[in-house]
This record gives sequence, structure tokens and C-alpha cells, in this order.
Amino acid sequence: MPVRKEAWPPGTPCWVDCQVDDPAKAGEFYAALFDWDVQGSGDDAGYLMALRDGQAVAGIGPKPEAGVPSVWTTYFAVTDADRAAEQVTAAGGRLLVPAFDVMEFGRMFVAADASGAPFAVWEARAHDGAAVFNEHGAYVWNDLHTGDFDAAKTFYGDVFGFTFTEFDDETMRYATFTPPGGTEAVGGINDDSVNGVAAEVPYWLTWFQFEDIDTGIARAVELGATVLMSATDGPFGRMAIMAAPQGELFGLLDPTPAAAPHAGPARPGLP
Repeated sequence: MPVRKEAWPPGTPCWVDCQVDDPAKAGEFYAALFDWDVQGSGDDAGYLMALRDGQAVAGIGPKPEAGVPSVWTTYFAVTDADRAAEQVTAAGGRLLVPAFDVMEFGRMFVAADASGAPFAVWEARAHDGAAVFNEHGAYVWNDLHTGDFDAAKTFYGDVFGFTFTEFDDETMRYATFTPPGGTEAVGGINDDSVNGVAAEVPYWLTWFQFEDIDTGIARAVELGATVLMSATDGPFGRMAIMAAPQGELFGLLDPTPAAAPHAGPARPGLP
């Protein structure tokens, strides 16, 4: 399996975690679905670390305040969180949680882009971010779902210096993005307005690799999840979108060549 042991390149989605009412219950759900080893305090207020074969793959924590939706959050790697915060506000975004140190592990902030979609950044110190990626049970792709496609491209281009490659047809408008100096796309932006289904609040969706989507859907439903988008063949593989028992959305993606004509989205550091 690919294992990363250094900080991710700036602009790359480097970590994901979910915020829920009951982290322990969420940990049980994802452990059963993805074979994660979930470690932490085990109560409803602590931050849990999910591991695969002893390597960090994702986090699970409590909501910052009662009443907000359960979500998966995408973190982007940066070398200077304070400088990135300035770039976010200059581009029309706003800080939801100003930059702060997470003990010796790193420095981060949470922001909303110009259209309101929340995301986070991570300046790595002792914790580089995800060590496991692009394999069954680990995150493989992150994309923004928005009804304001052009404004989103402008915002993230200004903040992270992304270049974009667009894929347009009658049924979809999608752009992958590549960080400065990179050669591979590391995420995407989906124009939800094409089919008139743009969410009231745009959001970042985390996709987890699952080697058999139909088995994954059945197992997730058995564990209490709800199917929001049935298994569909797309340009990056066979995919489905689920809502976990506490409401947070996540995607399942099988990017193998057998599942779609493309080998699937790549991420820097793959051997």
C-alpha cells in the first residue's frame, strides 16, 4: 500500500476528518465499513484517530457547536497557515476558526470559501496528514460541489494557485485542479447547477476507495447509512454517495481500470 512519511505538497488535500454529535458511534460505523482501527478517548468529546495497518488515514471528532450539520472536512496542505488565512480573506472567503496550533502536531484554520463551502488548511509539523491513501478504505479524491462553478475556480486559483482542466458535456461540467509545480490533478470542482441540483450550501465531498461498490453500499446500509446516489459509472470510476447514520455525506469510489476507462484520480507520491 502507498504510505506517505512526509508533508504533502502545498495545495494538496492532505487530511480528512468528520465532525459529529457522537464520535464514538461514528468510529464504530467507519471501523465496520472500512476496517479501520479507531483509537482515542472513546467518549463523545474526544478526537479519534483512524488507522489502517497502523498508519493514519482519517480523524473523527465532535462538532464545534451543537446544531450544526455533521460533515466530512477536507484539509489542504500549506507551508504557512497564517499567510494562507490572509489569502483566503483577500479572495473573498472568511475564517470560521482562526489559525491556531494543534499542540506539536501542526497549525490549522477552518474557513468558508467565497460561496460558503467550508474547508480547512493544515501546516504540518509532527503530523504530516494522511499516511495512507488511494487504497481500499482510505480517501482517494476530494471535490467541491457548488452552484457557482466559475467563482469557485477563481477563489481556489487565487488562494492555492491551482490550474484547472475542464471536462464538459451535456450532463456535467467538472474541473480537476493541479497545484503549482504539480503534474497530477489532486481534486475537482463539480458544477451542480448543470442538472439543477445545486445544494443550498456548497460543500466538499470526500471519496473513499472501495473495491466493490455494490458490496460497500450494502454494508453501509446494513450499518445504518442511506443511499443518496446509487452506484453509477463515471469518468473516474464506479461511484456512489452515502449519508452516514449521523448525516455526514461521503462518497465510495472504485477507480480501478475494470470500473471505468480511466485508471482513476492520482495523488502526488504514488509509486
